[in-house]
Amino acid sequence: MPEFAPLRVGRGPGRLRRAVRRRRRVAGVGLAVAAAAALAAGGTEARAQRGEAPPPPRPGPSAAPVVRLVSAPVRIADAATVRLLRVGDRVDVVAAERGGPPRVVAAGARVAGVPDRDEEGTDGGALVVLSVPRDTARQLVGVGAVTPLAVTLC
Repeated sequence: MPEFAPLRVGRGPGRLRRAVRRRRRVAGVGLAVAAAAALAAGGTEARAQRGEAPPPPRPGPSAAPVVRLVSAPVRIADAATVRLLRVGDRVDVVAAERGGPPRVVAAGARVAGVPDRDEEGTDGGALVVLSVPRDTARQLVGVGAVTPLAVTLC
């Protein structure tokens, strides 16, 4: 019987092609994963750059309630203090109640409007417009009707 070269199953001219195909699959999977990660990370930013509105928040137990701000005119007892304020400043509104310690009625309220420099308070105060949540605006109006109010810059 003549001698034959050993047979090698699975190896031969197609070996290189199979290796290239495997690498293409791995590269394709890697690109797909990278694209998915990029979409997840930059999806909202990409929408904003295209001018689209951001998606509405999904209702759920972890979703915080939306706080609506209103403009509340508040009379501050010291007109000179009001002249120090600028639109956009953050202030704490303090009620100086008689017979008790002063208490903070509104914390971190944004100043939305201040009187002109030439307007002077006729009754010893000045009006300031603050941007606060609706419940805080009710408290400011109630307390400001019976107690002098002051502000501190935050």
